Parts: sequence; C-alpha cells; structure tokens
Amino acid sequence: MKARELGRGSVVVGDSVRLAGDVSGTPGTLARVVGIAPRSSVLRRSADDSDPVERVIVANAQQLAIVAALADPPPRPRLIDRFLVAAYDGGLTPLLVLTKADLPGASPDDLLAAYAPLGIRHVVTGQPLSQDALAPLRTMLARRLSVLVGHSGVGKSTLVNALVPAANRATGEVSPVTGRGRHVSSSVVALELPGGGWIIDTPGLRGFGLGHVDPARVLSAFDDLAEGAALCPPRCSHLGAECELDEWVAARGDAAGWMTARLGSLRRLLASRESREDGEAG
Repeated sequence: MKARELGRGSVVVGDSVRLAGDVSGTPGTLARVVGIAPRSSVLRRSADDSDPVERVIVANAQQLAIVAALADPPPRPRLIDRFLVAAYDGGLTPLLVLTKADLPGASPDDLLAAYAPLGIRHVVTGQPLSQDALAPLRTMLARRLSVLVGHSGVGKSTLVNALVPAANRATGEVSPVTGRGRHVSSSVVALELPGGGWIIDTPGLRGFGLGHVDPARVLSAFDDLAEGAALCPPRCSHLGAECELDEWVAARGDAAGWMTARLGSLRRLLASRESREDGEAG
C-alpha cells in the first residue's frame, strides 16, 4: 500500500522508502509506504524528444548495462547512444553487454572501436551461456545494483534467466519480417544475484526519448573537455560553429588525436538527442 499523498507513479523500483504500520509480514497485517528517500541516481526517459516531462524508470542504480546483439537483430548504435546519454544524465556508470557473438558475422570489433574513446567497460557473450562464459559478466555485476536495458530481441531476458535461474523471464524470437524483437517482458523487476548484487530487468525498448536532458549534464561526463567547454558561449550546444572546443582541442599537441576522438563521441551523443532512428517508437 502507498500513502495517498505520495501521488501516482511516485515510487519506482530501486527506491528506498519509509514504512508505517506492521511490517512483520504476518497474514492480515498492513503497512504503507509513507515516504521516499532522496535518490542517488535515476534512469529516466521522456515519451518522445519533444516532451520535456521525464518518466523515472529506476532509482538508485549504480550501473546501466546496455545489452545489444551483434546480429539477429543487428546492433543499433543510435539507440545505444541514447542509453549512454541517459546513463550520463542520471549518474549511472555504463556497461556495454554484446550478445550473440556466436552467430556468423557477429564480430564485436567495429562496435567496440566506435565506443573506445568513451572508455566504457564491455563484455561479449554468445551461446551457450555456460557458467564459465558468464563469469566475466558476473564479475562486472557483482555487489552492484545494475539496470539492464536493450531493445526487443537482443537476448536480455535470456541473460537474466542464465544469471538468476529462478527468474523465469519470458523470452521471444526476432521477427523474420521486420528484423525486430517481439516484446515479451512487460514489467520492471529487481532480482538478487547469487553471490551478491542485484539486477533490474526492464521491458524491451524500441525507443528512448531524451526530451528532458540538459546537454550540460551530458558534458559533465567528459571532464577532460571541461576546460575547453568553459570557453564556449553560454548555453552552447557544442554542435555548431560557435563552439570553441575544436580550437581548444587542436591546441592540445600530442593529445589532440585522442581528444578529437573524445569530442567526436560527445557530439555524437548530443546529436542523438535530436535524431530519431527510423521506425523507432516513443
């Protein structure tokens, strides 16, 4: 039960709450959620890019595990970029989990090279998902509260079931007509990992609105560019000719090559707020 004064949608998975009443769990007892503790992080989205109203999905997670298939369906970098923006905006550390590496032509090299300037931790998985094969992922999830996100069909529920055998999350197949996965999970669920830590599974997403995101919060994840960004005009989008970062990076000497790559990554993420993928749902 939830106190009426908290309003609708006020409590989400991951929240720490205050309770009043009988919390013994004895049949017939009743307790209410009467307060929500301040959140250390939030994963949120908007209905679409034109909607500035945020919808909080998960609270207090430490890590955002972005699950992407290397084939069947192919990876969607622009959606991955949107998840990264949400991670940086919400205070979560991103982790890239690449699945289906066992399929023909499913090399992770190009995708990992594209995200190398961001220094994102990653793990590559394939079938069969034996306990030995899962060990690197278990290590990265251990003793953390992690949220798993990804579009339908990437094998997220299969991963969850392998990590937590009692989870029994529904799994589906990729449509041979559209090349997209079918929605099979419809709820956000927190599951305790054997050996410590929690994962929060979310429904498959075909889109992720970022209308609520302030570019300055994305830039805060690029602390190595902060000195140059301070030279930009107020409320600079860092995408136009008025941006001072190009000149600042060019003056970095030996570091200019790597800094240029970092600046390119920042601009790609900022641009992802303004470009929707074909067929992407809100």
